[in-house]
Amino acid sequence: MPALRFYYSDTIEDFLRKPTNEIVGNLALAHAHDINQKTSMSWVEEIDILKSALANFSGRGSVYFEYNIPRMGRRADVVALIDGIVLVMEFKTSEQEFTRASEVQVWDYALDLKNFQQGSRDRVLIPILVAPKERNKNCKFDLAPFEDNVYQPLLTNSNRIKECIELIVANIRSAHSSSKRDDDTWAKSGYDPTPTIIEAAVALYEEHNVAEITKHDGDVEQTAVCINRIIDQCRTNRRKAICFVTGVPGAGKTLIGLQTAIDQFNKGEKAVYLSGNFPLVEVLQEALTRDYIRRSKEDYQNGLTSEKPCTKAEAKSKVKAFIQMIHHYRDLYLEGTKVEGDDIVPIPEYFASHNDKSFVPAEPVAIFDEAQRAWTKEELRRFMKEKKHINDFPYSEPEYLISCIDRRTDWGLVICLIGGGQEINKGEAGIKEWLESLNRRFKHWDVYISDKLTDSEYVGGEAIGMIEDKARLYIEPNLHLSVSMRSFRAEKVSLFCHQLLNLQKEDAAKTLRELNNYPIVLTRDLAKAKEWLRSHARGSERFGLLASSKAERLKAISINVRYQPDFVHWFLEDDTDIRSSNCLEDTLTEFKVQGLEIDWACVAWDADLRLNKTHDKWEHFQLRSGTKWQNIKKKENQEFQINAYRVLLTRARQGMVIVVPNGDYGTPPDETRKPEWYDSIYAYLKEIGLEEI
Repeated sequence: MPALRFYYSDTIEDFLRKPTNEIVGNLALAHAHDINQKTSMSWVEEIDILKSALANFSGRGSVYFEYNIPRMGRRADVVALIDGIVLVMEFKTSEQEFTRASEVQVWDYALDLKNFQQGSRDRVLIPILVAPKERNKNCKFDLAPFEDNVYQPLLTNSNRIKECIELIVANIRSAHSSSKRDDDTWAKSGYDPTPTIIEAAVALYEEHNVAEITKHDGDVEQTAVCINRIIDQCRTNRRKAICFVTGVPGAGKTLIGLQTAIDQFNKGEKAVYLSGNFPLVEVLQEALTRDYIRRSKEDYQNGLTSEKPCTKAEAKSKVKAFIQMIHHYRDLYLEGTKVEGDDIVPIPEYFASHNDKSFVPAEPVAIFDEAQRAWTKEELRRFMKEKKHINDFPYSEPEYLISCIDRRTDWGLVICLIGGGQEINKGEAGIKEWLESLNRRFKHWDVYISDKLTDSEYVGGEAIGMIEDKARLYIEPNLHLSVSMRSFRAEKVSLFCHQLLNLQKEDAAKTLRELNNYPIVLTRDLAKAKEWLRSHARGSERFGLLASSKAERLKAISINVRYQPDFVHWFLEDDTDIRSSNCLEDTLTEFKVQGLEIDWACVAWDADLRLNKTHDKWEHFQLRSGTKWQNIKKKENQEFQINAYRVLLTRARQGMVIVVPNGDYGTPPDETRKPEWYDSIYAYLKEIGLEEI
């Protein structure tokens, strides 16, 4: 059942007239869970404070209690509309003082409404943090607006909240009137969020669905429906099948995979989300574990359960039931097997004496994220020989992973999430090997693909033609995600980056002009770039430094790509922790950020990818022996390097700054940082139209 947008609403006039107990009763009836005394007493205090504060505004607006913010999985305590101005209030009735965390929380609510609720796009939004017992001198009433008319949070106690609201109304004018009809139109207006993959995973785990937490002009809803239909068909008809979900960077492929795994899990059925992207899996597992522990503690403290809060080990065990590293899954079903000719077969006596092990996967549905990164037969054979002491391993990774589900005697579905142009590692097989594996060993499997597999980034546009038996081929247009959701400000960012890297200067310049709400700026000064990031980020928005793994001469400007920070802390900690991305001290490379995203990015560009003298071709280099750059000649490795920059340039949701250093003008000059290399890159980006700061 869809979540209620709010638990209680009224005109200010009627709110002032109604008894407090009646309002609390309405709130309790709308609440999905049992109400404890702490919650009801907080509502009583909030209502009494607001009745005093709003006494002079009868007939000038409306109030909404427990207003839903689905993307964040939370509810704002109160939203009040006065003369068309939106006041977003968070009450901390149990706290004695203002905290940074609480200020960030209410700011996030206001930003969420501005960015994702249709009715708020032309409204003034003012976040207000209310700590009733805080001292008067610590209240802050500075009216500091940003360009989008979201104000910096105001901080007040119960004594001064009336003064705070009167100051706002006296000094700010809204283009909107405030009738009950207009207020309710705002309150019920469309909500099209684009959560980060971390936020989405947490919301899905809390049993929201993909329709609630994503924008409705994207493709994810239709794709989710399509995949569920394929699962039902396979189960009903006892068929085995593979489906390929393709899409532009940031379109929601990982979201679809998580939605499918968690949805099956919540239904009591089995599915597993698998990824070879270690940082992505680690960050998601840690985020879900923290959220599970938080909810467990809150339920216990609020008297909703008598069970003591779970331990971190217990929480992580639950999360790992449906989110795993692909290598762990692979090794699990290698155990108790042997290579026999061109096949992997079970050792019968092994499973007879190991009742806790199984040759056949428990999950009929396996979702492989970034499936294009699965290893070739040569790479997997090398790994198996060196690390597992298995000689002559007969399968490529796609072939082996399909074979695991093929062991089931009933039905099974393999879902491959494919990102075009994102292969960044040696030995990655791409989609071609998945298709060839189906032709070699699994001709009894059905194949579901979208018509977009004719695009050049998917094995040269030959994917559909590679399926030998067309009778088992099903074309499903909804298996392609064409709309990027990573940047809710501008959906053409991935197109712009594609054109930039393809040296399509005029096309890139044209697309850049269409990115009105997505700033991309250029500088040669890292300090200016950092200041730009800090000035643009608000609330809990995350920003950070990114660079290519081969960008070793950025060390001269204090960016050391050889140092590997803890990426879990980089993505999850706030700016009070020096390991956080927001501290701008540690830099992540393409290998640690692929599949994840931040709000604002600084991409530092080194001489590893530079332009030739005529500016019509990229030149590819890597540093050797610490003394000179060596040309990368192998075409495959050149493509990896282009894709590395593609990954870096498509991580930011709201905007980015690109830093191109000046190089070295010293005497004698540093031969690894010649100014002309950097000048040509900077000139090219400037000619496209990037604004200099």
